[in-house]
Amino acid sequence: MATKSIEEPDVGISCYISNLHGFRGILKQRYSDFIVNEVDRDEQVVHLTSLDPPAEEPKSVEENGTKASESTIIDYSSQIESFKSLAGDSDAARLEDLINQINSGGDDSVPPIVLSPDYDKSHRTAIHNFFKENLKFLVTDVVDGPDASSKCIRVRSKSDKGRNSKKRKERGGKPFDSRGSEDWPENVGKFLRFNLYKENKDTQEALGVIGNMLSVQPRSFGFAGTKDKRAVTTQRVTVYKKQASKLASLNKRLIGIKVGDFSYVNEGLLLGQLWGNRFTITLRGIVSDTEDTIKASADALGKHGFINYFGLQRFGSGSVPTHLIGAALLRGEWEVAVDLILDPRDGERSAIAKARKYYKDSDDVEGTLKQLPRFLVAERAVLQSLKKSPGNYQQALKSIPRTLRMMYVHSYQSYLWNHAASMRVQKYGTEQVVLGDLVYSKEIPNGKVMELVEPECVDDCSATYDNNNNEDEVSGDFHEEKNSNVKVVTSEILNSGCYTIDDVILPMPGSRVIYPTNDIAKVYQDLANKDGISLTESVHNIKEFSITSMTGGYRKVFQKPINFEWELLTYTDCNKPLAETDLDKIRKSVGAPNGKSEEASDCLKQLESSDDGAKVESSGNGEKIESSDDGAKVEPDVTEIADAEGTVPQDGSVSGSSSQDSQIALKLSLTLPASCYATMAIRELLKTSTSVAYQKTLN
Repeated sequence: MATKSIEEPDVGISCYISNLHGFRGILKQRYSDFIVNEVDRDEQVVHLTSLDPPAEEPKSVEENGTKASESTIIDYSSQIESFKSLAGDSDAARLEDLINQINSGGDDSVPPIVLSPDYDKSHRTAIHNFFKENLKFLVTDVVDGPDASSKCIRVRSKSDKGRNSKKRKERGGKPFDSRGSEDWPENVGKFLRFNLYKENKDTQEALGVIGNMLSVQPRSFGFAGTKDKRAVTTQRVTVYKKQASKLASLNKRLIGIKVGDFSYVNEGLLLGQLWGNRFTITLRGIVSDTEDTIKASADALGKHGFINYFGLQRFGSGSVPTHLIGAALLRGEWEVAVDLILDPRDGERSAIAKARKYYKDSDDVEGTLKQLPRFLVAERAVLQSLKKSPGNYQQALKSIPRTLRMMYVHSYQSYLWNHAASMRVQKYGTEQVVLGDLVYSKEIPNGKVMELVEPECVDDCSATYDNNNNEDEVSGDFHEEKNSNVKVVTSEILNSGCYTIDDVILPMPGSRVIYPTNDIAKVYQDLANKDGISLTESVHNIKEFSITSMTGGYRKVFQKPINFEWELLTYTDCNKPLAETDLDKIRKSVGAPNGKSEEASDCLKQLESSDDGAKVESSGNGEKIESSDDGAKVEPDVTEIADAEGTVPQDGSVSGSSSQDSQIALKLSLTLPASCYATMAIRELLKTSTSVAYQKTLN
């Protein structure tokens, strides 16, 4: 098994476009240094502009569940903090989820939680007493732990009458409110669309919190793409049959999350339904030999762009790259794939590492499930399936939500594509089209370029939810039309001068793609053969785990940033944000004439205790995208980036050494089509690796 985090060359990332020297810069010193706003299919940048529900709500809408007044909800954050010191972070998180669900009005349907195994009876007694003294609406008892010497404390609401309650029987044993209210007026769209603003949380985590408060399942939410965790992001989300006022009321209790700009629509969002993302990225602590070096690099990025690699986040953040799991699936090695998903790996939190080791040593499925955090969706799905059908590894893999299990195979396709792109640059350069290249035909009606949008995962892929029931993001007709518009560059086409280096594309392997007729095609075949994988034949009959059953697609080799702006800033306070977020803009408007409601003002005051600090106003970004290309996502959690040799220039360079000294920051604003990685643009700018291991050597 892999025991170290992956490096860029491991997944084919090895070239740059320009030969300019890089410079040192710190990326994501603060999460507000990385701001992402989704760009919808109409090429409009998505912003959070209002926290208020619509002036008139549908009057006939009735939500399922208890309609408790918001004024009766008590804040238990101090009790949860006290419990954290007694029982630890993971159990405190479970308790917080339980209280949030009860607060949202689903007492009778909220399942009990089971705390971590506890071998110390006196410690268990202390926990029992804590609930009796601090959380009297909850009751505790003891259940057997994963082994004979341990016990687990179970916590439930006093109103919980168990699994055989009358309401549960009336629902036929189904979970509470799985898809929203059944009573919904015909003249109102069945989906509530809202803008989700989040700070330092990934998309699934934020929607999980909201879902718990609303007592709805994750599949009730729809979104076009996942957004980075260590960032401030805004994106569109839909939820099935929920009132805007219900969601707006959550803002008072949500920390680091806000929802707003509500409207009712007839269709929910699906993965891939976006144009791209607008990034505002601040690189702090810039160190360079001269200011001219910084300016030359920034100008070169805007003029020439970057190699459109799939970033490291495409391959997972752990020591077991997702493309290795994908390769095992393509070979039909089901047990190997399960082991790769479940086995211990470097760099994980101690509780997760302990649970993985426990399973590897004991094969105790039920005991492992008790220890494994709920956000590890793939691992828990596999174990739940193995619990029902021991040894049926194929079924266990198919129990993983589809968007996640397909990501493993897409990761392997990306692995092949990256290597092919590097070979294209190494062999033929970055300046001109050559014989045998692939391009989109410019004879397409109305000149619209089409490109496959693959669902992508920005953060740890274990956290991805199956957020809708859609099985195919792109129809077969779309694939056939798109693929038929790809042509091989011949001598005649080359001499016509109609195509430039920006038009060159490479295939994502599949049954309906063609390959370049030059030496680059051999890269795909050689790598696949080395991994024991055939690109033309399937060794098993599970279609979704076979490249020959996938249509495939194409991706531009080079990408230029759109509406690219940059500026050098000086600062002395490292804790002072250098760019303005959507929430900052709302905060400025509160109290002004025609400003926000009193409720919105209260929500903003509540958030300030967890805010990222005082803000400064930045220049505005263009809201309308002027050009389009392919199509969605965001980037990894990179911390510090230095020059390519890992050295820091000495005195006389453009830099600063302490919070009191004047330091330089480079602020970038750019738009990228979907599936393009902003970190690959930063990599081209600074000429540095984005791997976690490399970043750690710089701190």
